Amino acid sequence: MRNPSMAIGIGNGVAAGALWGLVFLAPAVLHAFSAVQLSAARYLVYGMVALVLLLPRWKRLAPRLGRAEWRALIWLSLAGNLVYFVLLATAVQWAGGAAAALIVGLIPVVVTLVGAREEGAVPLRRLLPALLLCVLGVLLVGYEAVMSEHLETPWGRRLLGLVCAFGALFSWALYSVGNSRWLARRPDLSGHDWSLLTGVATGALALLLVPLAFAGRQQAHAPGEWATFWAVAAAVAVFASVIGNACWNRASRELPLTMSGQMIVFETLFALAYGFAWQQRWPTALEMVAVGCLVGGVLLCAHAHRAPAAIAEHAG
Repeated sequence: MRNPSMAIGIGNGVAAGALWGLVFLAPAVLHAFSAVQLSAARYLVYGMVALVLLLPRWKRLAPRLGRAEWRALIWLSLAGNLVYFVLLATAVQWAGGAAAALIVGLIPVVVTLVGAREEGAVPLRRLLPALLLCVLGVLLVGYEAVMSEHLETPWGRRLLGLVCAFGALFSWALYSVGNSRWLARRPDLSGHDWSLLTGVATGALALLLVPLAFAGRQQAHAPGEWATFWAVAAAVAVFASVIGNACWNRASRELPLTMSGQMIVFETLFALAYGFAWQQRWPTALEMVAVGCLVGGVLLCAHAHRAPAAIAEHAG
């Protein structure tokens, strides 16, 4: 790829997607635990790890953080972490992992449509082929999920799960746009530091979930189940939250919003791959076509962002 910055951004976007795909697997593995328990445990660990990693640099960072930054970190933590993961985990457990991945897979469309309105963005007409391919891929995966997965689940609960998935979609889209703008607003703060600061804010907010998540529920599971629960929660916190968020912030800084929005497609692809591995099955022919559409959409979007073509199109 001729643009090193875009290559770095895409590489980090793919890495973030691979790590974030684990988020869809954890609720399936820990199906006996509630979404609130999963969220509280994951983000308590995230907050503690982030705090330990920030301590050596705290004296240098603290003077550069004002009230506006902390307010932003709090609402970004709610939208992109706590609210998003509670809704997503509920969707996975009630509507199925593939259906949840399908709906959240629409995030690239939402983010790209928002980014296309920003000054200097690639015109929307150049992005339409990529968006249409992504939408087609998501619809194909959705059709397969609706026809084959969780048919024994009561329709009422399944419908609520789908509603939660759409809630997760809009919550994370809000986070993605807001986070990208704050990274652009504060170039003096590295993407990794911003991710760790978000982790500290998220961990503090997660403390509010502890009474709701764990009070009076210790007897509901065996000690071995709790050990597995905390091990999975810690793994998701470190790989998806600490490392994955750092990769995503680097991608957000290197790529325009219309392009970074497309990178979220890889979260859907990896979530599906992990789900297939957990279910011990190969994807169906329809699911393979859907994956091809999603990957093709991202490649078309990268092609639309080639610097000379984008500048010429914008000038025309």
